[in-house]
Amino acid sequence: MRDLTIVDFLSELADRVPAPGGGATAALHAAQAAALLGMVARYTTGEKYTAHAETVVAVIAETDTLRARALKLAEEDAAAFTAVTDAYRLPKGEERSGAIARALAGAAEPPARVVETATRVVELCELLLPICNRNVVTDVAAAAEAARAALTTGRVNVEVNLGGVQDERLREELNIRLSGVDAAVARADWVTAEVREEIKP
Repeated sequence: MRDLTIVDFLSELADRVPAPGGGATAALHAAQAAALLGMVARYTTGEKYTAHAETVVAVIAETDTLRARALKLAEEDAAAFTAVTDAYRLPKGEERSGAIARALAGAAEPPARVVETATRVVELCELLLPICNRNVVTDVAAAAEAARAALTTGRVNVEVNLGGVQDERLREELNIRLSGVDAAVARADWVTAEVREEIKP
């Protein structure tokens, strides 16, 4: 997936194939959010920003890591969902039921990790917003909005698999991992609101 052009990826996304789908899209939202914030941080360097250099360097390093992680999750999500469709093609019986349950549990993991990745991007948006180069402040809002999309899309892609997860402990764990989504979305909304207030004519 990482070697596809944007045009080719969108063609695959639009095609009648199981993957890529919503989960991969959630991961790419997170990757774009991290990339945007990394760009803002790179514009927040030099003599004018010396007082915040340590924070900015840390944000650059972490957003690069988060971007790479999110891209990997997009690929993992596509592979996990393909495993689900393969399990459904098995002959009916206990083996098929078990394979489906395992595949659904596996398919819930990449979007759950996307949610965690996007939550961290929102936290970094909050960190960078007050100190960033004001010429690119709208890109902090753009990053927050992309992270917001990753959060809500990732959540629904975990939830769609929960019904088929037979392990109650795993279901509970996944629900706990989703429990902070609304708060993270509210924080992303706050970042955007702050930026809109600042740029208001």
